[in-house]
Amino acid sequence: MAKRSFRGKSKAKKTPNNPNAMLAQVQKMQEDMAAAQQALEDEFMTVSAGGGAITIEISGHQRVKAIEIDEELLDPEEKEMVQDMLVAAVNQAIEQSQAMAAERMESISSGVSGLNDMLGGLGLNL
Repeated sequence: MAKRSFRGKSKAKKTPNNPNAMLAQVQKMQEDMAAAQQALEDEFMTVSAGGGAITIEISGHQRVKAIEIDEELLDPEEKEMVQDMLVAAVNQAIEQSQAMAAERMESISSGVSGLNDMLGGLGLNL
């Protein structure tokens, strides 16, 4: 009878995560997030609504810097339409600014290796 090689599943030893290295990563992430939050205050985006009739400039902290309205919209008979478009433009600007901020924060927090494994059992997945 020929010998058969054992082809069982090899159990790779899982090396424990180094707590000091993970702490350093978390501290670095906190510093990076604070810097990104500060940078968002100085980053602005311009959003238009109504085919460019209303333009809003907003910061990464959702602070409106400027609102421009096309002169053609300043007809008193168009007041209600202008107000509706202004609400739509502000909301769109806030949504885009929030998306930009979330993108910046996600790019920072996604770099912490091992943290998801450690916090996964606590329901704190990052």
